[in-house]
Amino acid sequence: MLEGIAFLFTAAGKSTFVNILKQAREEWEVVPEPIARWCNVQNCEDDCEELSASQKSGGNLLQMMYGKPERWSFTFQTYACLSRIRAQLKVLDGKLKDADNPVVYFERSVYSDRYIFASNLYESDCMNETEWTIYQDWHNWMNQQFGSSLELDGIVYLRATPEKCLERIYVRGRDEEQDIPIEYLEKLHYKHENWLQHRTLRTDFEYLQEVPVLTLDVNEDFKGSKDKHESMIEKVNSASKY
Repeated sequence: MLEGIAFLFTAAGKSTFVNILKQAREEWEVVPEPIARWCNVQNCEDDCEELSASQKSGGNLLQMMYGKPERWSFTFQTYACLSRIRAQLKVLDGKLKDADNPVVYFERSVYSDRYIFASNLYESDCMNETEWTIYQDWHNWMNQQFGSSLELDGIVYLRATPEKCLERIYVRGRDEEQDIPIEYLEKLHYKHENWLQHRTLRTDFEYLQEVPVLTLDVNEDFKGSKDKHESMIEKVNSASKY
């Protein structure tokens, strides 16, 4: 059985967690967000490939979205979801095909794309009614085509306060994110809490209501702590067996 597990939230330490998971088990595969593609939109086969400075010649859609969200939110969310689907489908044909107990970890999912980020932009008037309707129709169709390959067996929720996430955004220093307001993170936090803690957020995918959620408190920095790394891996390993 090939398991798909998503881990979620913004600036909660996902990059550090990705590196921890990559080194933990040979039969674990981690699919990171294709951020390099969002910052340099071009026709390229590898959606997870990091780009050198000389290669960054395409449009920076992430920066465009943060700079003018009313203009670019629909375009960004559509492309972000498309590039995520391509990256996640690609790994299913990779090295894990012959593994005994393969597990694939997705950095976020097509569901958080729609029900957290895209819906927040719509509710914030950064997508108009027509764009939101088209996005939902497109998302439904994409899931009809590929959804069975992207279904989740579990979710790892990296839980941190919006204030801590904003602090980590500043430390990370990604140019496109430096003007993100705390209010934006608070809205995302509220949606994540409703979905993964209170289980009150409703989606068009009934099975998600039964998907188990492992919540890891990452408000305290865990980057350099071997003990915390081992504790997190132990919890994830136990959860991935169910």
